[in-house]
Amino acid sequence: MKKSILSIIIAIFAVFAAQAQNPVHKVVIQLNTSDTLVWHGALKNISNLQTALGKTTQIELVAHGSGIGILIDGKTTQKAKVAELAALGVLFKACENTIRERKIDRSTILTQAGTVPSGVAEVVLKQEAGWAYLKY
Repeated sequence: MKKSILSIIIAIFAVFAAQAQNPVHKVVIQLNTSDTLVWHGALKNISNLQTALGKTTQIELVAHGSGIGILIDGKTTQKAKVAELAALGVLFKACENTIRERKIDRSTILTQAGTVPSGVAEVVLKQEAGWAYLKY
């Protein structure tokens, strides 16, 4: 019995030690500009984050307001890069408030993107959950 309890305790400590050595980084990126140079820079920084922190880094880009264009087919200059990063696990979210207010046809949102009810609320929720925050 004592050996079983000791084995369980050792296993728990081993799990915590492994997590401490390989922390999971979580980054939420708020994008609300129509500046295509900023779009390019934001996506380049996402690639740089994955290189520096590892492919297990959880990254979510939330586009709202003027930034929604990065996720609209026919408006974005970053379609290929969004597809590439999405294939590597980066999440892209479009704000439903912005879609509704700007009367954006949902069929024009890139297939790699999901939606959230409120872009700014999504950012707040991620921050409250301990995610690092970048704004563009």
